[in-house]
Amino acid sequence: MSDAAQPTAAEVRAAAEAVKTALDRHLAAVERRSGQDDPAVYEAFNALAAAAEAYDELLYDRHDEVTPFEIPDVDDSPPPYAGPEEPHALSVLIRRDYAVVEPQRLIAQARRVTDLDREDEPVTTHAALGVLFGEYEPDEIASRHTEFGLEEGDSTLWVEAAEDLAEPGEWLNDPFDQVDQESIVCRFDVSAVFDEDDEEDDEDDDDIEDVEGDGHDEDEEDHDEDDEHDDDVNDGESDGPVPARRA
Repeated sequence: MSDAAQPTAAEVRAAAEAVKTALDRHLAAVERRSGQDDPAVYEAFNALAAAAEAYDELLYDRHDEVTPFEIPDVDDSPPPYAGPEEPHALSVLIRRDYAVVEPQRLIAQARRVTDLDREDEPVTTHAALGVLFGEYEPDEIASRHTEFGLEEGDSTLWVEAAEDLAEPGEWLNDPFDQVDQESIVCRFDVSAVFDEDDEEDDEDDDDIEDVEGDGHDEDEEDHDEDDEHDDDVNDGESDGPVPARRA
């Protein structure tokens, strides 16, 4: 970066002052919080994150230095709840992903449901899925997915609040298109990626324990070597006098 493009010292100082101001505003918003999803806290959080990120960039451009803070991606943060305080209706949106890992098992289950003979025309995986999901509730398939030759992927459940129940047939053509993020009361996500994060944390803990354990073992080995050395000296004394050493 050229000197002309670098921020001035005054700009860096102003960015630092902006961080201080954003910190004060965020603390004040937290202290005045009216509920868990207070929009004032959400806005103050985003303002603080933006100010800290701007300061970090200017500090690096001007002084080739960074801050010790990790700035979260504010776009990943869910918006605060802005739906009705007393909802009179709700929508439950569910998505569950499955991999078809044993097609023959899936087809066999479909045959049991339809009482088809083995000699009849072969059933396709597509047809078997239609039979099973037409016969069983989604929750039962989720609990018995292994029996049906399926493997679970990610899943999510959203609960959206509304003022009134939708008119019959209103959203059937596009059921997931009009979700209002600010009306989501709660959501529950399940993914293997969360398990991987937990495993990485466990591995880090194991590494720390191994390092501590190795150090302890080395101390014991050194202690054992000292004992062996003492035994050798004692053995030498038993054979005769040990020559005196000069001070």
